[in-house]
Amino acid sequence: MPLREQSYLILLALSQDSLHGYGVIKAVRELSDGHVRLGAGTLYGALERLAGDGLVTVVKEEVVSGRHRRYYDLTGHGRQVLAEETTRLTRLAATAQRRLSLQPGMGM
Repeated sequence: MPLREQSYLILLALSQDSLHGYGVIKAVRELSDGHVRLGAGTLYGALERLAGDGLVTVVKEEVVSGRHRRYYDLTGHGRQVLAEETTRLTRLAATAQRRLSLQPGMGM
């Protein structure tokens, strides 16, 4: 089943290193060139779903300046799902380029 765009970006953000919530929010904004801006409620709801599906896990918890931080990381299954979804999206984009007769890097 395809991932929601927000879930895909969260997994992609966690693909390099474990991050706490605000780090995930910043990484998703950067990965999407500012098009996807996650609020805290949306992020933590998505992380809870992804953890329930076995795709992410909490790897560390700490208190910084009186604020509780949880650090999240991909599980092995999460990394596999991310790779499969990336392959699916790559194929879809290639099909779209062929159908639209676009050359890679040409734009519209």
